[in-house]
This record gives sequence, C-alpha cells and structure tokens, in this order.
Amino acid sequence: MIPSTVRFWAFLLTFIPSIFCSSFTLYHLLSTRRLRRALNNHVIAILLVICLISQVTFYPWILYYYHHQGVWGRSRIFCVIWGFLDWLLYVLHTMLFAWATVERHIIIFHDGWVSTKRKRFLVHYLPIILLVLYLSIFYTIMYFFPPCENRIRPAQLLCIFPCLYDKNAISLSDFIINQLVPILTIALFSIGLLVRVLRQKYRMHRTINWRKHRKMVIQTLSISLLYLTILLPYAIVYILGNVYGLSTSTVTDLSTCTVFFSYFILLFFPFVSAFSLPGLITRLKNIFHLPLRARRLSQPILTVTACGSDS
Repeated sequence: MIPSTVRFWAFLLTFIPSIFCSSFTLYHLLSTRRLRRALNNHVIAILLVICLISQVTFYPWILYYYHHQGVWGRSRIFCVIWGFLDWLLYVLHTMLFAWATVERHIIIFHDGWVSTKRKRFLVHYLPIILLVLYLSIFYTIMYFFPPCENRIRPAQLLCIFPCLYDKNAISLSDFIINQLVPILTIALFSIGLLVRVLRQKYRMHRTINWRKHRKMVIQTLSISLLYLTILLPYAIVYILGNVYGLSTSTVTDLSTCTVFFSYFILLFFPFVSAFSLPGLITRLKNIFHLPLRARRLSQPILTVTACGSDS
C-alpha cells in the first residue's frame, strides 16, 4: 500500500506543473491559426480542455483527501458530482484518444475522406460528438438517475459506488466497451500506424509527406506509450480480479496501485502532447527572453563625442 502522504506529494508535484502546461499548450494550440485549423489537433485540444476541467475540479479534491488522511465528511450530492466527473472525464479522455489513433490513419493515408465539408463532418466531427453524447448520457444515468440507490462510502477516495455496478453484466460491459476496447484500439492502431509509415517510407518508396506528418506520428506514438504503460496493468489486474475471480491480497494491492497510477494519465498528457507541437519551444523561448530584450532596449544609448581644445 502507498501511504497517503506519498500519494499527496506525488500528485502535488505533478499537478502544479501540469496545470500550467495544460493552459499554455492549449493557448498555443488555439492562438496559432495553422495549428488551430489542422484536423489532427482538434482532438488534442479537446483532450487538453478535459485535462483542465479535471485539474480545477476533482484533482484538488484528491489532494485535500490525501492531505487529511482520508478523513473528510462529504455530502451525498458532492460524492455524486465527484464520481460523475471522475469517470466521465477519464473514460472520455481515453475514448477520444483511441478515436484519434484511428483518425491518424485517415488523415495520413486517406485524406480524400476529409476533403469536403460534408466528409469532414461525417468522418471527423460526428464521431467526436457521438462519443461525448454517449458517455455523457451513460454516466448521467449511472450517477444521477439510477433505477436503484447508489451507495455512499465515506472512507473511500470516490465516496460513491453506482448501484448498477452490482449487476455483473453492466459492470463487465462498462469495462469492456468503455475501457478495454479503447486500450486495445490505442495499442493496435498505434502499432499499425508505425508499421504503415515505415513501410511506405522505406520499402515501397511511395509518396508520403513525411515532413508534414512526422510530428503528428511522433505525438500519437508518444501519447499511446503513456496510455499503454499506465492502463494495460490496470486492465490486466481488473481482469484477474473481476473476471477470473482472483481475490488474493496481492491482486487487491495491485488493483489499488493501478487505480492510483491511472490518475496520472490526465496529469502527464499535457507534457507528452506539448512535446511534439510545432513552434511551442520557440514560443516559450521568446516569452522567457522578452524581459531581457526589453531591459536591453530600455538601456540609455551612450553617444561618444570628440573632445577638442577650447577655442
């Protein structure tokens, strides 16, 4: 078990730089016309917004919870809102990035599919809208309008347990559809993207604008590695404990640890996504060098005059 103090400092030391990185990266993305108009950046911008919403809502609550060693009396409606935001934003973030790994294949290898406004709406915008609507409705029913009574758990981080999860069919389908399928999608389509790019670039010698797509591919693979490193262990432990029924103390401890580390997805994402955004490093350098240049420009200019003898 990881002590509450360790959890608190681990979150705090990651949370503070993460919220600054989220804000600046999103600002850079939306204020740069070329980046804002690029289709591949739309999902990234939405994911950064999700990170920011998380960082101003339930991440401070998590810090407060661990700082007070889990002793915190919370109202029922507060627990409902926390549970709703926690699961909605986490699952939505994962599913949207899973779709992004699929969409990268379309943008790079089948750009004709998004060549008109109608095609862009059907292929690019509509999947995003449907995913947001589906998960919003699903977790609204789960937390706000269940056909049974959700259980309050005052001592737990998430102080509410949806009663619909008592039904194994709903719990298992939620895990498979909303968590396992996105993880597998990220793995398969990221590997497929790497294989297709390398094949076209080095073997088939077909025309592909590698310089145009290089940062997009690197960004996708980097974020995929982050997801798979953190979420694959979580999925494996969940399957061992809930599907195969292993309830040993080791599985229980591993489950607690993997759930804890899963919260770092939304904290690490801004750093990984910013890594390959064009122009971001240059913009940072300009911002940090601006005061120095301003001081230099404000210094008085000394003029040298020739000294001659008095007439």
